[in-house]
Amino acid sequence: MKIALMNEFSQAAKNPIVWQQLQDVAKDKNHQAFNVGMDGDNDHRLTYIHLGIIASLLLNSKAVDFVVTGCGTGQGALMAANAFPGVVCGYCIDPSDAYLFAQINNGNALALPFAKGFGWGAELNVKYILEKAFDGEKGQGYPADRKESQVTNAGILNQLKSAVAKDYIDALKAIDPELIKQAIGGARFQECFFAHSQDEDIAAFVNSML
Repeated sequence: MKIALMNEFSQAAKNPIVWQQLQDVAKDKNHQAFNVGMDGDNDHRLTYIHLGIIASLLLNSKAVDFVVTGCGTGQGALMAANAFPGVVCGYCIDPSDAYLFAQINNGNALALPFAKGFGWGAELNVKYILEKAFDGEKGQGYPADRKESQVTNAGILNQLKSAVAKDYIDALKAIDPELIKQAIGGARFQECFFAHSQDEDIAAFVNSML
């Protein structure tokens, strides 16, 4: 599995802490990790709105399989990610959230609060969240005897989102181009995206905006 981490400007200073935990967990589970957002206060500036754009590009192009995003509360990053088709983002403040989201909702992104509640032992909480997010096979239901209805409802929700969403490329073209340009302007995002994108149309769109 390929996993992307992204931080925005308000919590960019936390990136090294979270990035270290993701690298450790990814290594233990034989996953690849990519740090595509801000890695410090002086990096290419991104807001949680830009993170939503980046998450959608990486997931819809299949450049990565999963995104770990967040902001001060995690709520803005959650809403920005879920604004796009092809992104199913859950809100996560503790390891049980990560486990239950993986088993019941089987999404492809998590939004974490990187300021609220991020105190003593925060790096341990992040580590345990990531371990549970990527622990074993997803979509197995919880409790196990409710798996069938949970899988059915997750599928219905995905169909509903697809039905009410614009075509993804059309949606990108409807966004303020300056937002897109700022979102894709980071070198680490570009390196991850162009090396691993599996969608020629999305790659062509990104190229056209650079």
